[in-house]
Amino acid sequence: MSNALAGPLSNGPPAVGSGGLPGPPRFPSAASVSQPPVGPPTSTMSARPPAQASTMHSVLGSSAVSYSLTPPLPSASPFSAVPQARPPPPGSPYGPQTWPMQPQQGSQPPHIPGATHAQPPRMFGMPQLPNQAGTTIPPAISQPGAPLSGSSKIDPNQIPRPVPSATPIVYETRHGNLANPPPPATSDYIVRDTGNCSPRYVRCTLNQIPCTADLLTTSGMQLALLVQPMALSHPSDDPIQVVDFGESGPVRCSRCKGYINPFMKFIDQGRKFICNLCGFTDDTPRDYHCNLGPDGRRRDADERPELCKGTVEFVASKEYMIRDPMPTVYFFLIDVSMNAVQTGAIAAACSAISQVIADLPEGPRTLVGIATFDSTIHFYNLKRALQQPLMLIVPDIQDVYTPLETDVIVQLSECRQHLELLLENIPTMFQTSTTAESCFGAAIKAAFLAMKSTGGKLLVFQSVLPSVGIGALSSREAEGRTNISASEKEAHKLLQPADKILKTLAIEFAEYQVCVDVFLTTQSYVDVASISVIPRTTGGQVYYYYPFSAVSDPAKLYNDLRWNITRPQGFEAVMRVRCSQGIQVHDYSGNFCRRIPTDIDLPGIDSDKCILVTLKHDDKLQDGSECAFQCALLYTTVYGQRRIRVTNLSLPCTNMLSNLFRAADLDAQFANFLKQAAIEIPTAPLMQVRDQVTNLCINTLLSYRKFCATVSSSGQLILPEALKLLPLYTLALIKSTGLRNDGRIDDRSFWSNYVSSLSTPLAVPLVYPRMFAIHNLNSKEGDDSILPPTIPLSSEHVSDDGIYLLENGEDVLINFGSSVDSNIMQQLFGFNSVDEVPTQFVMRQFDNPLSKKLNDVVNVIRQQRCSYLRFKLCKKGDPLGMLFLSCMVEDKNVGGPSYVEFLVHIHRQIQMKMS
Repeated sequence: MSNALAGPLSNGPPAVGSGGLPGPPRFPSAASVSQPPVGPPTSTMSARPPAQASTMHSVLGSSAVSYSLTPPLPSASPFSAVPQARPPPPGSPYGPQTWPMQPQQGSQPPHIPGATHAQPPRMFGMPQLPNQAGTTIPPAISQPGAPLSGSSKIDPNQIPRPVPSATPIVYETRHGNLANPPPPATSDYIVRDTGNCSPRYVRCTLNQIPCTADLLTTSGMQLALLVQPMALSHPSDDPIQVVDFGESGPVRCSRCKGYINPFMKFIDQGRKFICNLCGFTDDTPRDYHCNLGPDGRRRDADERPELCKGTVEFVASKEYMIRDPMPTVYFFLIDVSMNAVQTGAIAAACSAISQVIADLPEGPRTLVGIATFDSTIHFYNLKRALQQPLMLIVPDIQDVYTPLETDVIVQLSECRQHLELLLENIPTMFQTSTTAESCFGAAIKAAFLAMKSTGGKLLVFQSVLPSVGIGALSSREAEGRTNISASEKEAHKLLQPADKILKTLAIEFAEYQVCVDVFLTTQSYVDVASISVIPRTTGGQVYYYYPFSAVSDPAKLYNDLRWNITRPQGFEAVMRVRCSQGIQVHDYSGNFCRRIPTDIDLPGIDSDKCILVTLKHDDKLQDGSECAFQCALLYTTVYGQRRIRVTNLSLPCTNMLSNLFRAADLDAQFANFLKQAAIEIPTAPLMQVRDQVTNLCINTLLSYRKFCATVSSSGQLILPEALKLLPLYTLALIKSTGLRNDGRIDDRSFWSNYVSSLSTPLAVPLVYPRMFAIHNLNSKEGDDSILPPTIPLSSEHVSDDGIYLLENGEDVLINFGSSVDSNIMQQLFGFNSVDEVPTQFVMRQFDNPLSKKLNDVVNVIRQQRCSYLRFKLCKKGDPLGMLFLSCMVEDKNVGGPSYVEFLVHIHRQIQMKMS
């Protein structure tokens, strides 16, 4: 039996030329690190890691840190400056913090979600007991009954804030046959797969699994997996090995159909194996037999990736194929209504498409098609035999059809010149158009009919509200504004799709493996809530450029389209998560279609998409045993190979509550919070969602205070070490675009849609962005990091003579103080005073060191975020200036209390519930 172990699997992204996203995104290449190969899998092995990286062993026994809010003992604060021996890690949203903070005095605090207002209890600070595994924040002494709005003596330097990890670490997924808790998702690490999968692919909210449902309920925490099966790996990570079992296909459990993995136990001299998922004993296939060594493991275990690695990729045999793997089809559909002409959206779309044609996979399997639409649909026959592309008009937008199915989608190699010519001409063909209507629903249906026999990617560029034909929409937002009395109670209904028509279409698309991405290049309301149903159900994505600017957005549109096409991805995929006995999958959420309860269908899956899998107990687990999770993704690569990517994670079970808190994963817990909130937004009033989020945080901290903290004064807020930033991130979530009362309906719809497939490393930055000072980039000496230190999100740290860059993974805000040095402004941006700051802006590099440094900073951020990022310039007094201020989540503002007030509020709620 052949068992060819090809080396690293890589079906994306090629090296990028000028003007694109720089280099392999999210991870800069160290000089000593080889880049993963481009193109079909080869059999090379990746380079070893840089020698200076240190190995990380178990951090479960980490000691506690205590923070007092009264002036600290010198040793107690971990928030002193971190010596910058190395750059803050790429991908880490946090640089060092060294700023003294003064509290902001305030008036009566605003309504805090989850609040039950009561007289503040008397609070006295007490020294912390020595063996405490937690973070203690004793507040200052206050008079009984005095309002705690200013919380007078709290020293904000002592409240928990993100701290960067100074150096990249090498992380072994298991050590001494025990699971090793993963490093933070936002830190920089290199993975050695020693049996459990890389945390880039699967993270659990708890790195120890509670033995009973009661224990989980008591903890106040939730048990869920965040699964990102095609996540980008670091160039130095262990590559995923490809294993080919030939015609027989991979070895599986005959009862639960789980795949062979390192945790299946061989017995009876290797003649049988016990499934670690369902406990069934199977006979080992004859040609897979191997004797056991004295340790009970198979003698060949370390030579076989499927028996020693947490993640492997199996070549799928014929039984996994209903039909031959589909060709790679790209169909471009462009809105050419009058509005799209006038705003420059058509020109931007055509230019972006013609530039990315060069990035489409080479070869006879790559097919393309193109159509345009306004109140009718226009297909183009791209056959080489024709002198020029031929336009074919479909006038019926209620009962649509596709003309000459065979010639609308053709091999790229046959129609490249025709396609380029057509893309050059489309903007002029429609430049005098006076058709304001757009038949989005009919157009995607017609394109789908052309693609139905193959499946593929449908990329739609839409500029206005779809107003005619199938699935036409009305301007619900305006109606919502006019009927104010109903809008408070019913506002969330505008975040639900207008009707079932588009959902029904989407399910049909998914059935025939058509994945839809929508690029919304708009300056008005387009009903994102209704349109987004299509990408969400088909494994696609919504890109949102509002308000679309012909000056600053074409570059982002091009880069977004290019990354969409070149990132690692698969087609016609099916995914299932299996768990050990005692735990079962409760639900899946993300961008997919689900026809049967156990599996999710993904017409498209890519490196950026993450799926939340919530879990529940259906039986007790045994203390000291391990609980296993296995995610299997069957998909077709862009080269037409059918593969099964299997990721395994096996975690210890515990009966102790304190172990759960020690093993909590902050990033995964917060990503779970965020995604649950996004699911609730369309179905419940915002106030209710904010209360739910706050109560989740309070209940977790209450459980820790009640059952795990050693007895100490009630005047202390005690936070579990692993979750000490949970209150900060919860507050940031309450103040985010999705949960704020003000703001446009489309913005909120886009936000909840963006969150639904968001990866774990991007969850925190979305609500708690990184902020850097960029007016003093030259002042850093002897520091080899490109990114400057991050600054807490509080206006105290924003001076009037400074320029600040704030980024959340999607947008960049650059804020100008009112008295910025004109010389610095001239060097960085080419204008002399704050009054000259334009609303539309394109980043340029000027011939001076300061400008070069700023461009380097921006490129590093773009690389880490795999996103080109939109730039918005903000100054005092304009709407964008207000937007910047609303991002200062530690300040008290319309969105809610200050960070200090929020901590005091949480403390009060806990005390009330304790008493």
